[in-house]
Amino acid sequence: MDKCRASFRFYAELNDFLPQAQRKRQIEQVFEPPVPVRHLIETLGIPHTEVEVVLVNGESVDLECPVQDGDQVSVYPMFESLDISPVLKIRQSPLRNPRFLADAHLGKLAHLLRMLGFDTLYFNDAGDRHLAGLSADQGRVLLTRDKALLMRRRVMHGCFIRSTEPRRQLHQVLCRMDLLHTLRPFSRCMECNSPLQSVAKDRVIEKLPIGVARHYNAFWRCTGCARVYWKGHHYRAMQDWIAGLQGELKAT
Repeated sequence: MDKCRASFRFYAELNDFLPQAQRKRQIEQVFEPPVPVRHLIETLGIPHTEVEVVLVNGESVDLECPVQDGDQVSVYPMFESLDISPVLKIRQSPLRNPRFLADAHLGKLAHLLRMLGFDTLYFNDAGDRHLAGLSADQGRVLLTRDKALLMRRRVMHGCFIRSTEPRRQLHQVLCRMDLLHTLRPFSRCMECNSPLQSVAKDRVIEKLPIGVARHYNAFWRCTGCARVYWKGHHYRAMQDWIAGLQGELKAT
């Protein structure tokens, strides 16, 4: 069968996945049809989870659209603030107010997301197949620094984490998913991810250090692991940090 050729152009941060010589320019792909656009995008090293809109000859298509000889393909990342629903073919709707699943290398990021109120699962011993399946079955955004994991066919929503520093990782996720106005700090257990509920002091007093029982009266208990929380010195420090984070996000 004769070889076919298609021209690809990637926009914004999708270029970060490409070699320097291929960034911000037309890339010619040689292929044997039939082949879906998803395959050619990932052949160039870009996980399909990083893609929000694909235009083939100016028309929005889904990831399984077959590429034809001579096609011009434009590939765009997630749009945080623009209404792109008229051209959205890859997913039924943009993903907002998401639930997360962090892979084994992102435990600190998972704890930070939980502190801000986001439903975030984390396993330090789960294999790629299990993570991909769980992400698909529960509709969770898969957070990972493993591009190959995001290229698994079952994974529809994912985010490639660029930084190795947890707070920078958090900033990336919040910006990409446009989550500034959905923070609910201190509403979820940082250890097990379950919601917190207000609880009377006399219901938990046996679990409290003597000093805490003497100086604090408001308490919250995890509905999962029964861990008890109160607004101690660490709470005030975390409040200050969150306020600074919100200021940074507003300025971004």
